[in-house]
Amino acid sequence: MTSPFRPLMAIYRDWLEETRGLTFADYQAMWEWSTSDLDAFWQSIWEHDGVQSPTPHSAVLAEDRMPGAVWFPGATLNYAHQVFRHAQAADAAGQPAIVAEDERGNRAEISWAELKRRTASLAATLREMGVGKGDRVAAYLPNVPETVVAFLATASIGAIWSVCAPDMGTRAVIDRFLQIEPKVLIAADGVFYAGRALDRSGEIEEIRAALPSRPKLILKESGHASSKLPHDLSLEDALARSDGETEAFEPQFLPFDHPLWIVYSSGTTGKPKALVHSHGGIVMAVYAALKHLDIGPSYAPNSLGERFHWYSSTGWIMWNCQVNGLLGGTTICLFDGSPSGAKDAPDWGTLWRFVSGNRVTIFGAGAAYFGNCMKAGVDPAAQGDLSAVRALGSTGSPLPEAVQNWGTEAFARMGRPGIWWSNISGGTDICGLWIAGNRELPLVPGRMQCRQLGARVEAWNENGESLIGEVGDLVCARPFPSMPVFLWGDPDGKRYLDSYFDMFPGIWRHGDWLSIGEDGSCVIYGRSDATINRHGLRIGTSEIYSAVEDLPEILDSMLIDLEYLGRPSEMLLFVVPRPGEAVDPTRIKAAIRQAVSPRFVPDRILEAPAIPRTLSGKKQEVPIRRLFLGHPIEKIISRETMANPECLDFYVREAGAHLEDARRAS
Repeated sequence: MTSPFRPLMAIYRDWLEETRGLTFADYQAMWEWSTSDLDAFWQSIWEHDGVQSPTPHSAVLAEDRMPGAVWFPGATLNYAHQVFRHAQAADAAGQPAIVAEDERGNRAEISWAELKRRTASLAATLREMGVGKGDRVAAYLPNVPETVVAFLATASIGAIWSVCAPDMGTRAVIDRFLQIEPKVLIAADGVFYAGRALDRSGEIEEIRAALPSRPKLILKESGHASSKLPHDLSLEDALARSDGETEAFEPQFLPFDHPLWIVYSSGTTGKPKALVHSHGGIVMAVYAALKHLDIGPSYAPNSLGERFHWYSSTGWIMWNCQVNGLLGGTTICLFDGSPSGAKDAPDWGTLWRFVSGNRVTIFGAGAAYFGNCMKAGVDPAAQGDLSAVRALGSTGSPLPEAVQNWGTEAFARMGRPGIWWSNISGGTDICGLWIAGNRELPLVPGRMQCRQLGARVEAWNENGESLIGEVGDLVCARPFPSMPVFLWGDPDGKRYLDSYFDMFPGIWRHGDWLSIGEDGSCVIYGRSDATINRHGLRIGTSEIYSAVEDLPEILDSMLIDLEYLGRPSEMLLFVVPRPGEAVDPTRIKAAIRQAVSPRFVPDRILEAPAIPRTLSGKKQEVPIRRLFLGHPIEKIISRETMANPECLDFYVREAGAHLEDARRAS
């Protein structure tokens, strides 16, 4: 599919003019309306996108406050019901609901009718196991169609879903599921990842033994387990029913704010927050976001054949966002496996071949993925026919200008100049977008195009003053539907308040540094608690990383500043060189001096085996900074929340040596 079709943003804008008599001079004016008249905007989304409720709502935003906003009181809906309303039209057009492939090339397509039948089968099974409204169903599953089915089945009966990826450490999974006391655990006894079969039967036994709720086990048998686990039912059998009950299946209508799923913060510095999002909040946020992502129904003439893939494991919020494509009637494309092939033979062309072979139209991944492709010298054109791709998306960390230019130039060489990059920022906290793309706006490498409709996102200084053209704290100054309805295990709401409303009472503070341009475009400069304030000049670490990682010999980098409680600034830069390359401190310092400022040249440059990252790919600057300030490692970081815990020993040794040198010097 190519992209002369009409952008979804334009279709929505035309609808506003036809039905509301609203016209806007430009996108900025449209955004201003959407964030100042919340009732009118969110009511328009409700109608335009066809939210189905058998009961009317008495108001849109009945309680305009944060936290505690009350949305659409009286309305009843269900996420799964909103998904399956597309089934008949999509099947009639011959468009599948799910296309799935693993790293060994095994491929499957699932129709909308079959997706609904499997969902109905598992929903009936869960009910027979005693699962009802408000009960928790936990999953320990990879990125396969069965995981999507399990989620939809859980949501359809009013139970609450929560998933952890099998690549997470067992302790990290227990820390999450222990909080929510699941009634049923759906788990895979093995996975195949990075060229290896991995047995997970022992981990499942350990997880179940640690849960006082003693959940019943529905087991996905992978063929990779060393022994047969005792279980209550196989997942294959749970999905196999086809009878009058499954034929008559309809998801249960629920109050707007009924819990849909529980997702978790990274948990790098303590017990992960268990964030509860609602059916209605997610449905509304997704319908607003789809206009920015420009993802249309696969069966509609305007977007016929749409196929959406955003690479993710089930442990990252982008898995939820991938599944959200079904709410828009879009075929979602799932890849189960490593994006870089086997560990002993990295192959960064793997995903590009998946995208080519499955005619993906919108391809998203973490920014680090595209950076790794560039560093590895991947030529996307050499991986197959990418003519169906009309948009690339990135998130997880700021996308460097050089990386975006690399991707744009690669598509230009294929005869596809001006490929659209949908660079987004939001997060687990809201499972939605704060900063987003807009296919109608100019595209500037290194910048995100706009703030999302309905999201009153601003950059504030410490006095609560809104800034333009300067770096400030990212805040949301008005309620947004997919803000968590509460945190699990936080009965008095104190942890919720401390997490988001500690600095500006009644105003959501997200924890990122943001700059908003006069044209409304945005730059995220990294986490606000990892920002460098060097001799009075504040800067996001992403600017320094961009300068360092533009050097072809550097694969990765991480910067920490040890200024603390009156201590002078001391900046340490860790760099990971490409195999066979040497680290040249003089060259690195010159790059920072030229691209950023002499003020931000580090005091020391250390060669590291790897940069510590979370499972979702975020650099763990804050825990490593605290380690070098003398905090014990066991209190600041959990190895089981890391993608590469083996590198921590290096940082522990270096921190010990650094602290000993400081002690001697003093």
